[in-house]
Amino acid sequence: MTGHPVPDAETAPEAEPAEAAAVFGDRLPVVRRYATDLGERGVVLGLIGPLEPGRLWSRHVLNSGLLAPFIPQGATVADVGSGAGLPGLVLAAARPDLRMTLIEPMERRVAWLEEERDRLGLENVVVERARAEETAPGRFDVVTARAVGALSGLLPITAPLGRPGGLLALLKGASVEAELAKADKVVRRLGLRDVRVEIAGRGMASLETRVLMATLPN
Repeated sequence: MTGHPVPDAETAPEAEPAEAAAVFGDRLPVVRRYATDLGERGVVLGLIGPLEPGRLWSRHVLNSGLLAPFIPQGATVADVGSGAGLPGLVLAAARPDLRMTLIEPMERRVAWLEEERDRLGLENVVVERARAEETAPGRFDVVTARAVGALSGLLPITAPLGRPGGLLALLKGASVEAELAKADKVVRRLGLRDVRVEIAGRGMASLETRVLMATLPN
């Protein structure tokens, strides 16, 4: 025994799933370049965990891309806590009509987001180094976030960024209904309307995810 860890098969890069073509259409080549970059550099840069390359497409890239149909054409969009660019860079790559602002407080993540934006030629992306609470309010048609926290804490930091009558479109997991029940007082305090859970990727059984949608007060 050498004492060296045995490589885990899960760490090998995941093959591009067939569903990627349906989700991204003619924008797939740009998204593919992003997925390759993140798979090669994400662990070293501390953007994703060591097991994530093995499920990068199915768990992260496609999951982010499934949000695209819920965002109106030409919208200004804030991605709160953008991290590795999930979903912000994926949305920007998939939807060049969107004007994306990636909000991220950590310097090394900001550096990655800026470098990757430039590598992919995404002229529709602005990166802001800031916490959501430090970001000027009322600026965006849509505010999104993924894997940032429970709704009771997430709603108060995302809702103020949207314009009156704008939208929240938050990628959530299977526990979203329970989170929403616990956040009932927050929802009412913020005056959110038409609060609902949508299923993204319906029909793609292993890829289906949930999106918390809400309309901000006028």
